[in-house]
Amino acid sequence: MASKEGTLVLLSGGQDSTTALFWAKKRFSRVEAVSFDYGQRHRVELKHAAKTAALARAGHTVMPVREFEAIKYSALIKGAKRGKKDRVNKKLPATFVPGRNILFLAAAASYAYTKKIHNLVIGVSQVDYSGYPDCRRGFLSAMEKALSLGLDYRIKIHAPLINKTKKETVLLAKKLGVLHYLKHTHTCYEGKTPGCGKCAACVLRAKGFEDAGVEDPLFERR
Repeated sequence: MASKEGTLVLLSGGQDSTTALFWAKKRFSRVEAVSFDYGQRHRVELKHAAKTAALARAGHTVMPVREFEAIKYSALIKGAKRGKKDRVNKKLPATFVPGRNILFLAAAASYAYTKKIHNLVIGVSQVDYSGYPDCRRGFLSAMEKALSLGLDYRIKIHAPLINKTKKETVLLAKKLGVLHYLKHTHTCYEGKTPGCGKCAACVLRAKGFEDAGVEDPLFERR
């Protein structure tokens, strides 16, 4: 039985957040979604997020976040330097956006507060990911505590994919009966549709479907 509490899903328009959205639909009677326009090179993902939210019959809000455009750091940010020599921490990939999930969760929590929503859902994984420190369980636990204290309001962060590989995420979407919705998602960091097939995100997605033995709906013949 679905919880009567509402939830706010951080929806990028990608495979993981879309799977997390439909996971939330199974568990909460009221589901809303929020996406962020943060100067990403693959801004096309916002159109996919809107499409997915509409299919899920979830209210959808796009919040502009301009801090990263000013910082101009990370290969994901339009106009930013992309060379390895420009990285602060060379152990992290060039696509790392410093503080992205910190800012996104804070903004989402503030929005949830105004909607009297206590639950946030985010589709991050600490297994099949690019080494981002803001995709780890420890980070989410700390943010949950900080947001609850800072707002004096209970915030619960749900991360249904946190310990799942891309293969397991594909199988979860299949189990939820929403695999076909993944054809509306966007993964490519280069902003290409259906994908460049070469960037880290495209490669990881392809491997997940291959390992799961499932055809990616994104490439189905129309």
